Amino acid sequence: MLYLQQYLPIVISSASVYLFIILAIRLFGKREFAQLSIIDLVFVLLISNAVQNAMVGTDTTLAGGLVAASTLFITNSILKTITYRFPFLQNFITGQPIVLVYKGEVNEPNLIKAHISINELIESIHEHGSSSIRNVDLAVLETDGNISVISDDFKKRSNKPRKRRKKLMA
Repeated sequence: MLYLQQYLPIVISSASVYLFIILAIRLFGKREFAQLSIIDLVFVLLISNAVQNAMVGTDTTLAGGLVAASTLFITNSILKTITYRFPFLQNFITGQPIVLVYKGEVNEPNLIKAHISINELIESIHEHGSSSIRNVDLAVLETDGNISVISDDFKKRSNKPRKRRKKLMA
């Protein structure tokens, strides 16, 4: 019973911090963690340091750390199970894909909503092998924060006949 009194606050605060971080990431944008820049990496490191004391308090023992880590793993597992069973919660947590370009036209309200600059969009389009926004059939900010691009340039490359290799006979 003594252990329960000692570690229950760690369990409650660890689960609370976990849920808070998920909510904060959802509110501040999924794009933040798709590709970590130096600023994002420093942010993640500082957040983890900032919430450590909130989770374990003054208990810096191995047992306290293991209770906090176990709570995070269990809370994560429970949340994944719940979101699998109730898809509307999955949509609430991860959001919906956002169309950024459709048939060569930029959807500026969605760019603003996703906090993506036109330069970031162009960079992503170039990374996917397209030379211009006009050539893009569809560019979507996925729920994981990555931008998917389907373009005329891609179709042209995909439709090129492939050279067949001759089988070498030994």
